[in-house]
Amino acid sequence: MLIKRITVSTKNKIDMIEITKLVQEFVDESANHNGLVNVYVPHTTAGITINEAADPDVIYDMKFAFNRISPKLREYLHNEGNSNAHFLSSVIGCSITIPFEAKELLLGTWQGIFLCDFDGPRKRDVIISIS
Repeated sequence: MLIKRITVSTKNKIDMIEITKLVQEFVDESANHNGLVNVYVPHTTAGITINEAADPDVIYDMKFAFNRISPKLREYLHNEGNSNAHFLSSVIGCSITIPFEAKELLLGTWQGIFLCDFDGPRKRDVIISIS
């Protein structure tokens, strides 16, 4: 198994950063022509997802929806004040797996890979592995 760790800086409280090119570069650097790439974020207030990467309005709408479905509320018991970020991380999930063939990620035409930060701005680790 090949593993690479990258660091991605986010700029907003809730942010989505496209990392498709970084993942594709790691696949290109590997000796594997076919296989699986796993993208994992080791944080409890961040996530990894696949969504449309062609229209930036989709990301705007996603961030708007994240704020609507999980607002910051006083009633949360977790004393760090980021319970909504923990909830969103659990909803989105911390990893995805994508097959690749002939060194090309088998994503749909409009799909991209996104790091989601729900408690930024921060520097977030992303671990990419190939098998």
